[in-house]
Amino acid sequence: MASSSSTQTNHQLLLSSSYTATPAPPPTPSNQNLPSSTASDALSRLLHHHLLPPPLLSLPSRLRPSPPLPRFSFHPNLTQSLSTTCPPPFFQLTHHPIPSHLPKSADLHSLSLFPPSHQSPPDTWPLGHDADGRSFCFDPASSSSPSLSSLTELAESLEKVGLEVVEALSCAVGFDNPLREKGRACSLMWVSLPNGPEDDEDGSAKAGLNPGRVYPYVVGLQYQVRRRKYSLLADSGWVSVEPEVDSVLVTIGDIAQVWSNGKLKKVRGRPVANLGKEESVGSSSSSCVSMCLLVTLSMDNIISPLVPLAAMMLEDSQGKDGDGDGDGDGDKTINKFCAFSFEEYAWRVYHERFHFKDPLDRYRL
Repeated sequence: MASSSSTQTNHQLLLSSSYTATPAPPPTPSNQNLPSSTASDALSRLLHHHLLPPPLLSLPSRLRPSPPLPRFSFHPNLTQSLSTTCPPPFFQLTHHPIPSHLPKSADLHSLSLFPPSHQSPPDTWPLGHDADGRSFCFDPASSSSPSLSSLTELAESLEKVGLEVVEALSCAVGFDNPLREKGRACSLMWVSLPNGPEDDEDGSAKAGLNPGRVYPYVVGLQYQVRRRKYSLLADSGWVSVEPEVDSVLVTIGDIAQVWSNGKLKKVRGRPVANLGKEESVGSSSSSCVSMCLLVTLSMDNIISPLVPLAAMMLEDSQGKDGDGDGDGDGDKTINKFCAFSFEEYAWRVYHERFHFKDPLDRYRL
């Protein structure tokens, strides 16, 4: 991963505030030596916004029936596999090069990083974290803490696979992969404890489904250490999936959707690990974590559709339900998104509340 020191600092400032509606973020490695008001002012100046209280995301709690989870093999040719069909918004990846001992070691080690129940997270936690101590994230490229060594090693392996996935998606959909350019890609590793158990009949979650802190990304990757069910917020709504053990759950993010000019569907936020009905939060059986790597971008990027206009015009003119001689909508929908600043978008997505609304809606044409 190639990421400048200024980019790492920008990510640290943006992510360092907690979920609570307190006037200033808690101290982290990026601001722990500064007065809280100074850190808050620096963040406000950086992003050209007032620091807003970051409330939890309010979302519907009902789940759709679990669809079959698409399965692709990393070897021998992932690009060819994804090109045979429109790439789905989420799928499991098998025959990948990640050795199984890495995620298992990181899984065991990461448990020691979470505070005991009902205790506040330690001031030494990296970058962003929630107020109740159930989730934190860090930038593997800028982390030198020995306590994160196993997680960092896993993150580096997942990132290599993630960059290959982005390359395969770009070839399958038909756009030039921006991550080929050195310095544009960076990653964030998100480590979370699971949600509460699901209800019986209606498929809703007792504690309310919530994808946690949402951050823009190209693809997300999560190694499956054990058998567990996850909830995903796709464009079509909440769905439940259960990947195979030792596979990698891949989710396509909002940035990939814009790059593909809407040809790719997305998953909003990270997969939510749900406890079984026989488990409860805090029990020994629920003591497992979700480790999700988000392949994202440096702050200075401008996001815009990358699929060639000629290709989009041809597809729109042909259409799925007509012969191209309709009302001319094809000419109006060649570009489905306008260009926007990644830095501004990341601030909005990470800090603001969206009531049942896709944050990309304001950028649609």
